[in-house]
Amino acid sequence: MTQDERESPAPPARAAQRAPVELPPVSISEHDGVRYLHLGSVWVQGAMRIKAPQVVELEYVQRMLAALLWLPEGSLGAGRAVQLGLGAGALTRFCARQLRMACTVVEINPQVVAVNAAKFRLPREAEVVLGDAADWLAQAERASVRLLHVDLYDEEAAAPVLDSLEFYRACRAVLEPGGVMAVNLFGRDASFERSVARIAAAFGAAQVWRLRPTREGNTIVVAARDAAVPARDVLQARAAAIEQRYGRFGVPARKWLRMVRPLDASVAHAEAGPCTPVR
Repeated sequence: MTQDERESPAPPARAAQRAPVELPPVSISEHDGVRYLHLGSVWVQGAMRIKAPQVVELEYVQRMLAALLWLPEGSLGAGRAVQLGLGAGALTRFCARQLRMACTVVEINPQVVAVNAAKFRLPREAEVVLGDAADWLAQAERASVRLLHVDLYDEEAAAPVLDSLEFYRACRAVLEPGGVMAVNLFGRDASFERSVARIAAAFGAAQVWRLRPTREGNTIVVAARDAAVPARDVLQARAAAIEQRYGRFGVPARKWLRMVRPLDASVAHAEAGPCTPVR
């Protein structure tokens, strides 16, 4: 373990506009060598294997990295990565330490940031913004993000906290051309089709894909900004290269190819309201 991987004080957090209010208490639990993060309930908000903190432990978080398939393999570490929602920091650790991307994470709960620094190896090099993700998007530089991860659930874990058409339009606006977003949704929840329809309305249905749900019901949706859709053989080559390089960190990229599907047309038009993609 290197010195910068040891548990350390939280990096300086830059505040966004809205002050956090009425936030749930943060707690941790441990079982069978894995440390879990909770927000005022038994629902797991994130996890880290204590003796292997760089391994992406939870299956749905692994699948959020499927967005890498849409990026050319020769430039995976280029550009800026942003995580909206810190959780237990798995995506922040991976993007900052393995991909070595410039990394920003936006988290509204100061307890989550503090616990990540003390117990979940929050990388010192990551920029931490303490505040609301919607506020951050409103003031962020347009076309400045290459890889965006969105995982915004509260203590009830019933539906995304931010899930409007305007929110997904703002996500698209911060992506650079060819940039890609991965969103965690509950695929078995009644709101799932509405969420996907809003993403399709913001990005264009041809730029949206979904992965097969996990056993727990998490479905990862990938959306890109004006990305060229890779041919199947290109995707296979990218998946093989990603797994060869990062497979030991819990990144089964070749398996993702069996899970990715284009967005179903009926889902794309489900109650999103009249709109066109933002250009």
